[in-house]
Amino acid sequence: MSILIRGAVVLTVNDNQEVIEEGDVVVEGQTISYAGPKREWQTSFARVINGRGKLLAPGFVNAHGHAAMTLLRSFADDVPLMYWLEKRIWPVEARLKREDVYWGTLLAIVEMLRSGTTTFTDMYFFMTQVAEAVEESGIRGVLARGLVGVGQQAEKGLEESEQFITRWQDEAAGRITTMLGPHAPYTCPPAYLQKVMRLQEKLNVPVQIHLAETLEEVRRIKEQYGLSPVALLKETGLLERPVIAAHCVHLSSEDIDIMRDYEVHVAHNPGSNLKLGSGIAPVPEMLERGVVVGLGTDGAASNNNLDMLEEMRLAALLHKGSRQDPTVITAHEALQMATKNSARAVFLNDVGMVAAGMKADLIMLDLHKPHLTPRHDLVAHLVYAAQPDDITLVMVDGKILLENGELTTLDEEKIMFQAQERAMHLVREQTEI
Repeated sequence: MSILIRGAVVLTVNDNQEVIEEGDVVVEGQTISYAGPKREWQTSFARVINGRGKLLAPGFVNAHGHAAMTLLRSFADDVPLMYWLEKRIWPVEARLKREDVYWGTLLAIVEMLRSGTTTFTDMYFFMTQVAEAVEESGIRGVLARGLVGVGQQAEKGLEESEQFITRWQDEAAGRITTMLGPHAPYTCPPAYLQKVMRLQEKLNVPVQIHLAETLEEVRRIKEQYGLSPVALLKETGLLERPVIAAHCVHLSSEDIDIMRDYEVHVAHNPGSNLKLGSGIAPVPEMLERGVVVGLGTDGAASNNNLDMLEEMRLAALLHKGSRQDPTVITAHEALQMATKNSARAVFLNDVGMVAAGMKADLIMLDLHKPHLTPRHDLVAHLVYAAQPDDITLVMVDGKILLENGELTTLDEEKIMFQAQERAMHLVREQTEI
């Protein structure tokens, strides 16, 4: 199916940061075939979408999260990370069922589509159900079965990861890609990471891991191994593989050098890090040294939303404030982190920009809003002022998933009902123990 989006202001997010004031974008099947100035077309299109008064941009790429944790939104707020995990979250997650993860993931997808996310990264359990939700909804997913290297489930996790990756890699017309997901150095000791590395060599997929998220994690690893978490992963050999590390809040200068030298990608999660009191990642230093940094929301249990517009805004404002420097993390840089750089961070090379040959993962916003008037700098508007309700169209792989406020592939009311029922059941079980 060929679609012409006509006359929109196009934020390409290409290397030249090109903004096309009155542009046309042509979608052929899953791919953009033209993105440039408005022109007279001699061909016919299956559909022409009026972009006048609209802003067209690449969809957001959420580089780190745990989608089904929408079921635990607001369940364990205002406590430190380790208490949050060990006393509140992990006991509930131990009772999760496949159907819980399925409906929790669909709830996350509804929220993400409504706020312009076209690709999300997930590390969780029952990943077959996550993949089914991705396939059904039409969104793009980068999926990893979470691995904990201690306890009875350690070996089972590796087996399930291999089965999942073998079954789902490049499925859903290529919208699903997979990773291995060792949780963190403090839950996956070096001997277990060696097993993960052997499986990575066999399957040839990237690795995602939480890294240096809190001072307590750094203290534990230093006390046990005499190294920083980053140096420990270097010593185990894990960093010789393609790795995306989530958080990376507490890094030394030497840690950043290691990450640069080993081309470790980073998922920056400013909202979650702030809410859990984990700290502020040294993103300006990482960017200065050439580390690829994308943006993620983390799970809704620690954020509490999955709004990449908000993460862009936080990424810019947080570092300006903490450094007392308004030039740090510009609007252009924040937009790149949420799109092109996030795509690179999760090892996708054909999303994150509006350009010929890229996948047609696009969002369109209505500019006829008080908070988007006057139109001095539309990149600044998108980063600092835009709201999810401004989004009028979301397209993934050339298929429209949201138009004029309506989802086209999902029953939103049914999903919200199922998620509410399952979340309350989980919480009731927790309080009864």
